[in-house]
Amino acid sequence: MEKRELGKSGIKVNPFALGGNVFGWTIDEKTSFEVLDAYVDSGLDFIDTADVYSAWAPGNKGGESETIIGNWLQKSGKRDKVVIASKVGMEMGPGKKGLSKAYISKAVEDSLKRLKTDYIDLYQSHRDDKDTPLEETLSIYTELIKQGKVRAIGASNFEATRLKEALEVSKKNGFAAYQTLQPEYNLYDREGYEKDLEPLCRENNIGVITYYSLASGFLTGKYRSEDDLNKSKRGQGVKKYLNDRGLRILKALDKVASNHNSSPASVAIAWVMARTGITAPIASATSTKQLKDIVAATELRLNSQDIELLNNVSNYIE
Repeated sequence: MEKRELGKSGIKVNPFALGGNVFGWTIDEKTSFEVLDAYVDSGLDFIDTADVYSAWAPGNKGGESETIIGNWLQKSGKRDKVVIASKVGMEMGPGKKGLSKAYISKAVEDSLKRLKTDYIDLYQSHRDDKDTPLEETLSIYTELIKQGKVRAIGASNFEATRLKEALEVSKKNGFAAYQTLQPEYNLYDREGYEKDLEPLCRENNIGVITYYSLASGFLTGKYRSEDDLNKSKRGQGVKKYLNDRGLRILKALDKVASNHNSSPASVAIAWVMARTGITAPIASATSTKQLKDIVAATELRLNSQDIELLNNVSNYIE
């Protein structure tokens, strides 16, 4: 499996990222450890989390995912085998949000403590903060890189105009620059990334790490009617995909999966991985069984006919 560089950071990863959003939410620490061990044992090395994961679960306050990953790193001793990406900026409590120098300075220490590590490989702005000057955010990131607490920085959920502006600010001031972008992107949700962000990322050699790569589980083929929505805690999130276009995509995924003796989930991830400019899609797994589909995706090579079929059925231009 050929590694891909995160932008121009010098950090190379296998072309898939394990999503840490389920740790401490839909799976407990014991199961999370099993998934993480199986993931690394399969030869993969990139893990994506955030300080706010999984604050939305009843009884949680945020930081649960990082804490579980940190406990696993301490127990397994596998820090040197993985690249850890985390994020900052989403609300963690009253007054605890944004991308100001003061807040990032505190938040990074909290994340390092939870992760039980001296450095975060890729530290990402979880979403744009228009109340804080880009110069302020990028200057503190530059300091953190100089201090060795962060190796590279990335942006998540940024509009193309703001990402372009941030890159210009970095260049003008000699600040560290965003090396990656984390946008929503999958076979169904294509337009937002492809229209404005993709040309900018390719022009500036920005690594792209896609989230919702399986459209909240819809592209696994698990949900094919409204009756299926109760199959998991995340089921209601896929209702919007149950339309003619969504069902066409599932039919094509079934066909390609059958041709390769694979699964719809593996094919959907392989399609993202095959797109020029994509560094690594993110998907989460709640069991080692689910993880097998993901690992299989990294070994699946779609041919030009497969990609053309999937592109055509998922075309968003009427």
